[in-house]
Amino acid sequence: MPFIRHDAVCVCPSGSPSSLQNQQRNPGKTAENLAHSDSIPHNPVKLHPSMVTPIPAVPKTMISYRKDSFHQTPFAPILPRLPQFRLNFWAALWRKSDVFWPLRWPDCVREPVMAIRNLASARRRLSGSVRVYRREESGSLIVFALFLFLLMAMMGGFAIDLMRYEQTRTALQNTLDRCALMAASLTQRLNADDVLRDCVAKVGLLDQLEDVTVLEGLNFRTVQATGRVDTDPIFMPMIGIQEFYAAGAAIAEQRTTNVEIVLVLDVSGSMSGAKLANLKTAAAEFVNTVLSQDAEHRISVAIVPYNAQVNLGPVLRAKYNAVNQHGVASVNCVELPTDSFASSSLSRTLALPMMAYADIAYATNTTNGFVSPTDSTYARPNYGSAFCPPSTGNIVRLPGQNIAALQSQINALQAGGNTSIMYGMKWGLSLLDPAARPMFTELRLAGHIPATLADRPFDYTDREALKLIVLMTDGEHVAHNRINDAYKTGPSPIFRSTGDGNYSIFHATRPAPNQYWVPHRSTWQATPWSNTATPAVRQSWEGIWANLKLTYVAWQFYGRALGTSSSTRTAAYNTAMAAMQSTYAAAGTMNSLLQQSCAQAKASNVVVYGIAFEAPANGQTQIRNCATSPAHYFNAQGLQIQTAFRSIASNLSQLKLTQ
Repeated sequence: MPFIRHDAVCVCPSGSPSSLQNQQRNPGKTAENLAHSDSIPHNPVKLHPSMVTPIPAVPKTMISYRKDSFHQTPFAPILPRLPQFRLNFWAALWRKSDVFWPLRWPDCVREPVMAIRNLASARRRLSGSVRVYRREESGSLIVFALFLFLLMAMMGGFAIDLMRYEQTRTALQNTLDRCALMAASLTQRLNADDVLRDCVAKVGLLDQLEDVTVLEGLNFRTVQATGRVDTDPIFMPMIGIQEFYAAGAAIAEQRTTNVEIVLVLDVSGSMSGAKLANLKTAAAEFVNTVLSQDAEHRISVAIVPYNAQVNLGPVLRAKYNAVNQHGVASVNCVELPTDSFASSSLSRTLALPMMAYADIAYATNTTNGFVSPTDSTYARPNYGSAFCPPSTGNIVRLPGQNIAALQSQINALQAGGNTSIMYGMKWGLSLLDPAARPMFTELRLAGHIPATLADRPFDYTDREALKLIVLMTDGEHVAHNRINDAYKTGPSPIFRSTGDGNYSIFHATRPAPNQYWVPHRSTWQATPWSNTATPAVRQSWEGIWANLKLTYVAWQFYGRALGTSSSTRTAAYNTAMAAMQSTYAAAGTMNSLLQQSCAQAKASNVVVYGIAFEAPANGQTQIRNCATSPAHYFNAQGLQIQTAFRSIASNLSQLKLTQ
């Protein structure tokens, strides 16, 4: 391996001290001559033998004699002109320049070399760091975590702004609500605008009050107020929201409304005893509550008691086209055709058959022979459980305002009969329908309705009128029978003796001449029975029902007359019963008719409160579905019925927020 000679020299660049000395010693030689000289320049730098370092052999493949390639290397200024080497040799030598480090080169050589070496080393370190950083995976979530942190911090700031906004808005809204209610009260005699502004000022928000509007009428006052507060957001300006206003508005209203109330009360047989007593107490208290403070006479109350039927009373019944009249003054029930439920009104010209005054509920003795027509158990009618029993108490009470008179009517109610809720609802709604106004005018002029109740029933669209029905029941629909129209009134084929009071009946299907059946003699004869010279009197159907049960007539006058054996007598009896009576409607049909009326009431803005008083499940369902809303429905037990009526009374005239 070659070694650097101990007498190796280094030629400093032109201008260095060594160069100047060389020029002084050899003035004839210029730097150019020196560069092309084959000899080593004078003024050599002596090297100590210990400083000699072996130089790695240069591979032949790296040696090149291409001319002037030497001048492209950093060593051109400081090395003598040697045979030209390829640039890759000098590059290799440059990369391996650390082998020259121990040579103690002069500063003029060492410093540039070291600078270049350090620059290359820094470049290698930087390149390596970049490669390591690019391949490194640890800490890759830090950037994402920082992003999430910033996002959460930003959202937290927004949440703080929103919280401050909602707190401010709630305070403003509560203030406006409270102050609007105070100003709208009809008992408030001060100026409504002044009352509201003073109220708002007391909580320090007067500057935020934007507008106050007061509307007043004869029986109402409406106060509207709006306000707005700037919440001065702290964080939202980061996204360009510089202002964030909290707005509030309130409308309060109180009206002394023209109120029309109809109490539709169940007085069927199941209401007897404590239930009827509780109902009377609750209804009487209700009447007193709603009317006692009605100094302006704007509230009217009507009462519609019902069981299987509704007894209109003679005055109201006379206003309708009632047919088949039986002549009993205290029995005034009419049968409504099912198609009449299609409308909330009830035509006064429509023929309405009166319900026969008859006992069709109680049975007679069909096992023995003749039973006297005066027998109280099997012959005489029992009107206590009749579908329309005679009564002066269980009748419709026309709209009134006299507390004592209304309470007296309530206390006179008696329980009996089946349950037809749809009849009660239909008649209650008809008393609120504007179509009844001409009839009410006639009744008012006749003194049956107070003069203060003119122009009632009001229109459904009248904003100053409230129509209300309280529908109460303790049961459910029960199908009931009725006497068919052909057997309600008019002459019957039955005759009665003026002597002993016994009956006979003519059967046209019998061969002449013996066509008259005489029950008490169990025989046929050619003439009506009479035990005196005075002929027997032909009876009307209404006269028959006034004295005999339906079942007695069917068995004694038809079953025993036309049957010759037990089975044929029973068949004849059943045929007679089917001819004389029929079912008005099935329970399911009655439910549908009820809901028809309820839907009409809701569509006409009639408020319906429903009270199911210890009612079965189906009864509760019907009343709940009929009520205006679930909040208008009460499921009462025992004395809870009083609470229900009290709640309804408190809702009639109340100060309320409408927005």
